[in-house]
Amino acid sequence: MALLANHIAVVTGAASGIGRAIASGYAREGATVALLDINGSAAAEVAREIRAAGGKAESFALDVSKREDCFAVAKQVAEKVGQVSVLVNNAGVTRRNAFTAEADTVAKDWQDVLSINLNGVFNVTQAFLAPLRASKGRIINIGSIQSFVHLRMPSSPAYTTAKHGVLGFTKALAAELGKEGVRVNAIGPGFIETELTALTRANSPEVVQAFIDHTPLGRAGKPDDIAGPAIFLASDLSAYVTGSIVMADGGYRTI
Repeated sequence: MALLANHIAVVTGAASGIGRAIASGYAREGATVALLDINGSAAAEVAREIRAAGGKAESFALDVSKREDCFAVAKQVAEKVGQVSVLVNNAGVTRRNAFTAEADTVAKDWQDVLSINLNGVFNVTQAFLAPLRASKGRIINIGSIQSFVHLRMPSSPAYTTAKHGVLGFTKALAAELGKEGVRVNAIGPGFIETELTALTRANSPEVVQAFIDHTPLGRAGKPDDIAGPAIFLASDLSAYVTGSIVMADGGYRTI
């Protein structure tokens, strides 16, 4: 039997990378998926691909940094798709400027990254909270190895701060919502081959090699490497798991 049959899952940042892999994986496991992305046309294309493969999917354009829009989309999902029981907060951006870079640039990085990577998680979760409580649902937040450490590479303090915040938010919600049967967990990807890392992979092969050398499994991750943990955390296989972060980093944090 499909692990996510009868579930309705919302995935943010679902048009590409990790979000796309999770949405596709959920559909294969029987969930009806609502794909949310700031790039509405790209999300619609992924939804079409899922339906062509026999899955059930709808798409909605959303900028997660806009709180009112999050509530409007939550209403649209309820009307068009149904009661949401799984939420994956995946949408994110990154910047590669050090704190000592030009002050206005650093300040813009801070606003951009925090508004999407942390405030966006808050906005979307709050918008879908009522159906998640009603369904005793599951919330999965995408953290990072930078939920614990700041990498020694060009990587803005805003990104590390946001991913630390995502982990703290995960624990806070797990503690608050557990008695209602809502489970809240996070996934901590390592270096994953997605659009967010494309420039680094193209222009800084030495940085990529440093990651691989530090990773016991000896390779970068693929988006599908995150889909498996996301399916586990959304399914009844993880019925007694909450407030945790599942690291999918190839063992990076063991060294």
